[in-house]
Amino acid sequence: MEQPQALLIAGPTASGKSALALALARHLGGVVINADSMQVYRELRVLTARPSPEEEGLAPHALYGVHPAARAASVAWWREAALEAMGRAAAMGRLPILCGGTGLYFSSLTRGLSEMPAIPPEAREEARRLLAEEGPAALHARLLEVDPRSAARLRPSDSQRLARAWEVWRATGRGMAEWQETAPSTGPAPHGFSAILIDPPREALRAAIAARWEGMLRGGAMEEVRALRALGLDPALPAMRAHGVPELSAVLEGRLSLEEAGRRACLAIGQYTKRQATWFRHHPLAAPSVTHIINARIEGHAQFSESDLREILSFTKIVH
Repeated sequence: MEQPQALLIAGPTASGKSALALALARHLGGVVINADSMQVYRELRVLTARPSPEEEGLAPHALYGVHPAARAASVAWWREAALEAMGRAAAMGRLPILCGGTGLYFSSLTRGLSEMPAIPPEAREEARRLLAEEGPAALHARLLEVDPRSAARLRPSDSQRLARAWEVWRATGRGMAEWQETAPSTGPAPHGFSAILIDPPREALRAAIAARWEGMLRGGAMEEVRALRALGLDPALPAMRAHGVPELSAVLEGRLSLEEAGRRACLAIGQYTKRQATWFRHHPLAAPSVTHIINARIEGHAQFSESDLREILSFTKIVH
């Protein structure tokens, strides 16, 4: 029996993934399924550039704004939720179109996910306490001493993954890297995958990031951060570290001007897009024969003719 097909649309932040996904969903009768680790959070519509209600009305969307900011969304949680959404799409005779910039989410589907051990509360609490008291750089230094292989894979500023690596080592005596290499895997999802990677020139991406930031400010980004802060959440939670949240928080506290906050946020987003692009270049989404690369930024979902869309999909089995 032939496997059901799914389409992956990946690329760095502000590359136009959502616009292309929406155009293809309308053309093919698809469901756009979120594969971005920040767009899952309910409280972050503006700062994560989630599809607007009007765009969501043009084609079915899934896994956008479905998770509370008060809890960290894990890769394992997303994989299960995505598989359920893909199953519902297939049951309706619709094509699952997974769209996002989180490489580990895509990898969990196409390659499988290592089954990690359960972590006792005391190990998790210790990791959070060390982060709060000493900061991520100090926790990275601690991790280098006890688990250098895992530490070498992590940036000293990546507090979420550092805490996760520390709690795994503390709970099991084995490093995260060792677990990932030796633990049983869920295996790939039972689908045939084709992929589109959007990889625009850096200058186009920089301009898009700056324009998006200005649009977010006009669209209520400051109010969104103010509401998020009012929840009194742990600063180490992923939603509290989403691009723009720390910078606009500093504006609300009187520590930064709005102009300086924008400069810093756009710089951080630009650096993040470089890491995203590097990840996708070194971790193929699907087999080379079923991956199509677009070296331009997608400007909007309305720009494509039917012949354009068919040309984009001519490398796949997913041409209706």
